[in-house]
Amino acid sequence: MTFTILIAPSGFKESLSVDDVTQAISAGVRAALPSAEVLEAPMVDGGEGFTQALVNATGGHLHEATVTGPVGQPVSSFFGIMGGSWRRTAVLEMAAAAGLSLVPKSMRDPGRTTSYGVGELILRALDHGADRILVGCGDSGINDGGAGMAQALGARLLDAEGQEIGFGGYELKRLADIDTSELDPRLAHVSIDVAVNWHNVLLGPKGVARVFGPQKGASPEQVAELEAGLERYAALIHRQMGLRLGKANGSGASGGLGTGLVAFAGATLHPRFDIVMQYLNFDQMLEQADLVITAEGSLDGQSPYGKVPCEVARRAQERGIQTIALAGTIGKGVRETLDNGIDAFASIIKRPCSLDEAIDKGEKLLRRAAEDAMRMMIVGWRLADRPAVAQGARR
Repeated sequence: MTFTILIAPSGFKESLSVDDVTQAISAGVRAALPSAEVLEAPMVDGGEGFTQALVNATGGHLHEATVTGPVGQPVSSFFGIMGGSWRRTAVLEMAAAAGLSLVPKSMRDPGRTTSYGVGELILRALDHGADRILVGCGDSGINDGGAGMAQALGARLLDAEGQEIGFGGYELKRLADIDTSELDPRLAHVSIDVAVNWHNVLLGPKGVARVFGPQKGASPEQVAELEAGLERYAALIHRQMGLRLGKANGSGASGGLGTGLVAFAGATLHPRFDIVMQYLNFDQMLEQADLVITAEGSLDGQSPYGKVPCEVARRAQERGIQTIALAGTIGKGVRETLDNGIDAFASIIKRPCSLDEAIDKGEKLLRRAAEDAMRMMIVGWRLADRPAVAQGARR
C-alpha cells in the first residue's frame, strides 16, 4: 500500500519562502517514508510568492520594476503578466513594494511607512496594457490605509491649508480634504480584483492598528495615533466619496490597503483563497491525498481567521482527510485551530534557541519536524492496520 501525502504550507515570514518550506517538508516525509507519493501545493495567501505562483500556474512572465519602498527609498520590485486568458491580466503582490521584509528592523514604525510603491506597481501594469489587475494583500509593513498608493495614482490628500500631507499613517490625522480629480484616467477602464484576508477590517478593536500595529513595531501610544488617523481617513472617504468602509470585510487588509484600493482604484475585494484556488489545482490533489501536512511561521488563535493552515485543513476535513500543522511558533489560543480543521500541530523548535538561530536553521528544523511527524503517523497507521501499513512502509 502506498500513501499519498499532500504538502500544502505557507511560507515562514523573513525565514523561508513557501517553496523552501514545501521542499523541506517533502524531504522530511521521504526520509521517514520513502515509498510515499508526495504531492506539493505551495499555498500563497496574497503575500510573498503570490505573483510568482500565479505566473507559474498560467505560463506568464515576470517584469522587473523599481518603485518607492515602504521607508521612502527605491526598491527593486516586480509584477507579472499572466498567460492563458483572453484578457491581459497583470498580477502583483503589495509585499513586493510595501512588505515588512522591506522595512529595516531599526525603522519599524508603521506610522511612517508608505504604500506609495503599490500605486507605482499598478501604474506599471497599466503601462503594459493590463485591462485586469489581480492584487495580493499580505505580509505588509504599512498602516497607512492605502493613502500612499492613492497619492501615487494621482489623488491629492490635503491638510486644512490645502497642502498635501506626507507619507505614513501618522499623517492621516492632518487630513482635511481628498481631491480625486487627477487620478490616472486609465483606472476607469481596468478591473481590479484584490485577494484579502476577509476577516481584516480597518477600524475598531479588531482593526488593523490595534491588531497588527504592535506586530509592526507600534507602541500603545502609536497604535492610538494610528487608529485616530484611520478614523479621520475613513470618515472623509465616507463623506466625500459615499463609501462606508471602516468595518467592511477586507477593508483592513495589508494595513488598510483594502480600503484604499476600493476607494481610489475602484477595486473589488475577495476572500484570498477564492482568488488563489482559481489558478492552483489544490482541490484535485486533495482528492488523492491520505494525509495533509501544512505549515506556517506562527500558529495561534488568529490562525482560524483566514490563515493558510486552517483554510487548507477545513477543505481537507470536508473530505475526511486529516491535517497536521507545523509551525515555528505555537502561540496563545492555538487550540482554537483544533476546532477549525487541524487534527494535530507541533512546533519545529525542539529546544530553547534564539529567534536568529531558529531563522538561520529553519529549513533543517522544519525537515526534521516533518520527519518526526511522519514517523508518528506511521506508528498510528501500523496500529490501525498492521499488515497493510507495514507492507506499504517497506515498499
